[in-house]
Amino acid sequence: MAKGDAIFFQGAMLEFGKGTIDISSDTFKLGIVDDTITPAADQTTPTWSDFSANQVSTAGNYPSGGPALTTVAWAMAAGIATMTADDVVIGVHASGFLDGYWAILYHVTSDVAILAIDLGGPESEQAGDVSVEWPSGVVLQLPANVLTWATP
Repeated sequence: MAKGDAIFFQGAMLEFGKGTIDISSDTFKLGIVDDTITPAADQTTPTWSDFSANQVSTAGNYPSGGPALTTVAWAMAAGIATMTADDVVIGVHASGFLDGYWAILYHVTSDVAILAIDLGGPESEQAGDVSVEWPSGVVLQLPANVLTWATP
């Protein structure tokens, strides 16, 4: 994988369908983990708890569990449901983490992990700001054509 590539956890799609996750009103965080765990799209019940034991140090500006996403919005346009949010920036800190490899987006209430972003690590909070920049503010999109109808 290349820096910035994302893995959408297939198990998260089930939680969207169950109504467990309400993008329009719930809280989401971006937890940072080291390279001792590798996220996989086919994790059937992915949760932040699956990754949190591998979380980077919280000695600097990185809070336990990661920063909350801000200005989260959920909208439909041209048949595509889109989640947007502000970019996430963890400011440089002399006591911060040195070993960030993955950013895990998760739903706080249910603990469901939604996607993992390859940070191209090791990212170091001691060396400078650690940023996750959403392309044009888009965190994820669910086009209507991902839902298909199969006849028996």
